[in-house]
Amino acid sequence: MIHSFIAHTSPGRSRVFALVRRPGDELEAVATLGSADLHLTGELVSALNSFLYDRDEKALGKVLDRVPKAVRMAAQQYLRDKCAPVMGAFTECGPVETVREAVYFSQIDDELEDYLEGAYTIGLGIRMSNERKSDGGVGWVIQLLSEEVSVPASAEPRTWAVPAGAKLLKTWTSQQLTGGAGPVRSALQVAEDATAQDRWVRIHTLLHSPYDIDFEGSGTSEFVVDIFDAPIPMEHPDE
Repeated sequence: MIHSFIAHTSPGRSRVFALVRRPGDELEAVATLGSADLHLTGELVSALNSFLYDRDEKALGKVLDRVPKAVRMAAQQYLRDKCAPVMGAFTECGPVETVREAVYFSQIDDELEDYLEGAYTIGLGIRMSNERKSDGGVGWVIQLLSEEVSVPASAEPRTWAVPAGAKLLKTWTSQQLTGGAGPVRSALQVAEDATAQDRWVRIHTLLHSPYDIDFEGSGTSEFVVDIFDAPIPMEHPDE
């Protein structure tokens, strides 16, 4: 599994490596930038690290279009060979195990808030979304995972990929907290307000690292609320 991308820079060149976790840490060469392109090193490494976590090919492509063709081809070949998506329960980068099957709540209330507070306190990952019931009401589906996933500083605060074709209207994170409400209560209030406008809402948690490399296990725990420009989806008939 690729943990991160790093670079070693000397006056004449920058060599970009992938830090690979096997059982031990190993470095694999990815590409080399010449002296005329050293200024692109940091941007390239940040884009590669972001790609590990959001799989945003367009964002990566904008950076690769600025580096020499040989570097672009080498990076693209490495990603094709070594960085295929590894779909986990919660993030594309490294499986995170489900520790509790989906739980259904018929409304946002004290019981739901206590449930999330308990999971958050012991460091479990949270994934929650709204759905329209057959009687017209709105329910909430919550899944707990074995841990919160870290994202690097330069990446978007997201460990739950935006579905293909979905238009993201707004993303709120608990870094935007004001007043005395805690992250759980604040996230639920944002979700409840958006639901009242018939918006599809998803909530998840993550560790937002201050670093782009060697960030594993470090960071600030955050709640993220994604609000989509789409109506609340109907519940699955088998649930």
